[in-house]
Amino acid sequence: MSVIVISHMFAGSSADVWYPAVQAEFAEAGYRVLVPDLPDPAAPELAVWLKALGHAVDPAFAGDTVLVGHSLGAVNVLRLLEAHDVDRYGPFRGAVLVAGMAKEVGYDALAGFFAGGFDWDRIREAARDIRVLHAIDDPVTGSATTEHLAIFARDLGATVTLLPTGGHLPSTGQELTELPQATRLIREIL
Repeated sequence: MSVIVISHMFAGSSADVWYPAVQAEFAEAGYRVLVPDLPDPAAPELAVWLKALGHAVDPAFAGDTVLVGHSLGAVNVLRLLEAHDVDRYGPFRGAVLVAGMAKEVGYDALAGFFAGGFDWDRIREAARDIRVLHAIDDPVTGSATTEHLAIFARDLGATVTLLPTGGHLPSTGQELTELPQATRLIREIL
């Protein structure tokens, strides 16, 4: 049975935005869907978030697992892929990065997630298929949005889906209870 694991956004939880809809849709189709509530979501620490996500993922089933990350959760997924023992467990089936960041975006409280940059080669080897979903008007990546997406495409070989609007999918203060574009990308990997 395939497993989908979603890493939620900064200051979020498993009950927020489009996660419950994705969880319900894929669970109804027979998939196991996990959306762990990551510790201290409004004051996240990389080591703590990475450990919590690692507890939700069984590396022995990496080939049947799709990782989904939203915003800072996408960075958490990148760090999990970077630390994954591909030689022992093989690559993950795939990853979907929604409104993710490829580099620091100017939030001092989140700087630890980006410290030292990313080992893109290692990340690329840890997932058979990487998809990126982003909106061109994302206020978090701002004027550097195309630069972030270029890094994902060039350094990860990711397939990028760029939406004309949508903010941070969603932006602060907005509601977004369904994200069919993310659902489609997950289905394409499965």
